[in-house]
Amino acid sequence: MRVFPKLVCAALAAMPLWASCAPATDSDDQRFRVAVARFQHETCTFCPGGDTEIEDWHRVSPPLSGEDLLRSGSYVRGFVDRAREFGDVDLIGLTSPVGVFGGSSRSWNSEETFEHFLGLMLEDLRASMPVDGVYLALHGAMAVRGVPRPEAEIARRFREVVGPDVPIAGTFDLHGNEDAEFLRWADFAFVTKRYPHYDAYIQGERAARAVRNVMRGEYRSTRATRKPGIINATVLQWTGQSPSMDVMERARRWESRENDAYVSVFYGYPWSDVPDVGATVHVMTNGDQELADRIADDMSDFIWRMREGLALGTYPMPDEAARLVAGAIANGETPIAVGDHSDRPGDATHILRAFEAAGIGGVLYGTISDPAALAALEEANASPGEPFDRAIGGFTPSGGVPAPISGTLLYLGEGLGYDRIAVVAFGRGNVVFITPAYSQVLYPDDFRIGPVNPDDFDVFVVKSRVHFRRGFDETGYAATILVVEAPEPFVGTTFLDALPYENVDLSQLYPYGTPPGRE
Repeated sequence: MRVFPKLVCAALAAMPLWASCAPATDSDDQRFRVAVARFQHETCTFCPGGDTEIEDWHRVSPPLSGEDLLRSGSYVRGFVDRAREFGDVDLIGLTSPVGVFGGSSRSWNSEETFEHFLGLMLEDLRASMPVDGVYLALHGAMAVRGVPRPEAEIARRFREVVGPDVPIAGTFDLHGNEDAEFLRWADFAFVTKRYPHYDAYIQGERAARAVRNVMRGEYRSTRATRKPGIINATVLQWTGQSPSMDVMERARRWESRENDAYVSVFYGYPWSDVPDVGATVHVMTNGDQELADRIADDMSDFIWRMREGLALGTYPMPDEAARLVAGAIANGETPIAVGDHSDRPGDATHILRAFEAAGIGGVLYGTISDPAALAALEEANASPGEPFDRAIGGFTPSGGVPAPISGTLLYLGEGLGYDRIAVVAFGRGNVVFITPAYSQVLYPDDFRIGPVNPDDFDVFVVKSRVHFRRGFDETGYAATILVVEAPEPFVGTTFLDALPYENVDLSQLYPYGTPPGRE
């Protein structure tokens, strides 16, 4: 029989719905059982291609469970490593999906898909009961038809199984769309504070400590949530620049000043047409609701004061980018890394065509998606060294028009996480990587495939907003960094008012309107 601290139990009536009244530790040899699950998707509901179905998740990997699940992904590894270091935690890896083909270029998950994978987790959870804690590795920007707040629904369904006294912690990407509903059912939400997300592992570690503290009767989670009323494109969320870095630094200062306070900030993911889109602040304290509210109010008001820098920004179109790149090459400011930030489907040819028209050579385009081109190469039993002459990309409305490529096939085979990619040399020392779906390449060395040596190129064009800065900018590899906008029709743009939202009222969000209660 479990023993509950009298003080904590006496306060249960004053706690938020489903707040934890956790067991105390009577001896050093008490052990805790914690269930671990993973369900992460950053869903671009405006992307073409139809709903994401069960088989789309199976194309990357079958669902994992047990030790295989416990070794998957940075968030999970952080949680597992720290929990096992404590020496008194036993982990149960619930059957979970671990990746979807096409990643964040995929559209709505069908409700059948959501229920299928959530059902696998819950079936394992029921078979593993009783458990003392739950850890959920989530993203925050999953979109499911018929389920307005899927991450909150996951927490609610887990709560139904484990009851009111078991701590539940989730970890998230700062691009998540959340509101108060997740913390209605869970005790903790830990969000990456860096973009690129260098701290995913760290957030997993924090979740492990928090869950264990509750299980040991040392922490009672009191929560506060605020929506500042801002929506912005993810390219503007880079934490290497102000005011984004200032927001995250303010959160860290609160955590440093106030013992046992956790401050999480979501900037949001505007390409999910969901009702909780936009920035969110989650605060968790140890039994101090007044402090949680005070921190949440301060963070929300600070984000609002920083709204102009957070939500407004402009980038050159492809023709202007070509002129800037040509100038940088002439000045010896190479290598140059170009982020094609708005291309969600991965097939856009705008930059390639502009650079070709400007006569820019020595460019590595990594990548352009074109499954039809790859299928044609496979059907023809093509081999490296053979001529390549066909138009690629441009098969979606936002991708422009197909770009004619005449050159030599350098490589055809496995690469960049896919069973089959192609590398084609063309023009004045150019190379293009052709992939079956959107690919975000983060490091120059990822292009060392077949005969390709990335150090031979002056310019890299990658389908990325910020993450490419990991390998090209924040390592000092590239002398010049340029982020490029694309012409309409828009998908992953800074012009969010061009998107056909059905579940979002932009007039209630800055910079397209004024939120209620703001002036």
